[in-house]
Amino acid sequence: MAEIAYPLFRSIGRGLRQRCPCCGDGRLFGRYLKVEPICAACAHPLQQYPADDGPAYLTILLVGHLIVAPLLIFPIVWEAPPYYSLPIILGALTGITLVALPRIKGLWIGLMYSLQVTDKDQKLHTADAAD
Repeated sequence: MAEIAYPLFRSIGRGLRQRCPCCGDGRLFGRYLKVEPICAACAHPLQQYPADDGPAYLTILLVGHLIVAPLLIFPIVWEAPPYYSLPIILGALTGITLVALPRIKGLWIGLMYSLQVTDKDQKLHTADAAD
């Protein structure tokens, strides 16, 4: 199990703000979800922290449990005509997902920074390494 090398909540908080988890000043993303190779403020290599599918799974889990599950409880969803309710619900879900995904990816990179999990550790966790 990985030990926490840097302050966990500080690193995660900086990631949630989409800032470099090392210094908190540099931008974490160059575009929507494209991680900057190196922090402009402190020259820390940011691309070394893996954020493959974890942020997407966490976003689906969050949106599914906090948004979709309560929607299924309210009868207005079932009573309203689908040509009214479906575009509204799908538009809201799309918007919430697009807003949450970069923040959750920043959280994930902050967590990887705090635990010092890098691309070099990927070989240790694949099924091919067992062969």
